[in-house]
Amino acid sequence: MHTVAVLALDDVIAFDLATPVEVFGRARLPDGRPAYQVIVAGPSPLVKAGPMSIAVPQGLEALATADTIIVPGLHDPEAALPAQVSAALHDAYRAGTRIASICVGALTLAATGLLDGKKATTHWRAAAALAQLHPSIDVDPAVLYVDNGQLLTSAGAAAGIDMCLHLIRLDFGSAVAMDAARAAVMPLAREGGQAQYINHRTLGSDQATLAPTLEWIERNSHRPLTLEEIAAQAKLSTRTLNRRFRDQTQLTPLQWLAQARIRQAQSLLETTRHPVERIAHQTGFGSAANFRAKFRSAVGTTPLAYRNAFSEPVPGGSRVR
Repeated sequence: MHTVAVLALDDVIAFDLATPVEVFGRARLPDGRPAYQVIVAGPSPLVKAGPMSIAVPQGLEALATADTIIVPGLHDPEAALPAQVSAALHDAYRAGTRIASICVGALTLAATGLLDGKKATTHWRAAAALAQLHPSIDVDPAVLYVDNGQLLTSAGAAAGIDMCLHLIRLDFGSAVAMDAARAAVMPLAREGGQAQYINHRTLGSDQATLAPTLEWIERNSHRPLTLEEIAAQAKLSTRTLNRRFRDQTQLTPLQWLAQARIRQAQSLLETTRHPVERIAHQTGFGSAANFRAKFRSAVGTTPLAYRNAFSEPVPGGSRVR
């Protein structure tokens, strides 16, 4: 089982620590088994996290057994990094462990020197500090996350969820990531290059009722759905439906529908040999030309290139075409 270790240092931001614990911890394989073992590790058995304290069950030695290490942000991101923590991250990196930071955790990761000469991002408010403290890093303050392969960095708040979903898709495919995205009420197709300046509003109790509608859209995304039909299914006016979608998902209903179709197409490209023309009709895009254009716009690559990168191997060592 893939092990994710979340690094817990004193003064950790609780949201940043909880994000990977919850997203990876709730990811399930198609047979229902957990996709990840998630552990919390650090140099101290108890750390402060704002107004509360958090127990840390594992010591730094646990990082050596992890497949992925997540570095959350600190309330004081410029705090000195303990030498033993830096050494443990260097050892993990040399062993091939994937290391990713959330929000201002990029400054913690940068303090190890591992990001030198690489592109990185962080919360837009901390981007100037990251660039000033570590001038050898190519800081991009506008994107949601940056994937350098073994090293990843993400921006603040929900961008950490985007990066975790991206990692789940890389590890287990879009079907598992789609399920995790639905649990987080997040659109899977938010790519790393998307701008991070998004207004995430607090949800009211009347706005938490979209889950059945989102599931219905997923099941019916192959059909030529209209805004009026979605509103009728949700038993809402089109105006109220639009408002609730924007509050809860930062998307309109039709944008969510388009991304549901992209997610379904990703799954079919990964797991079937269906030609692009058939997948275009199966997922509601109509023509292959329209499908290719919408897929490239959302995912940043062509359906064929995506299939070559993410499709499952078939007997004989080839991949699904």
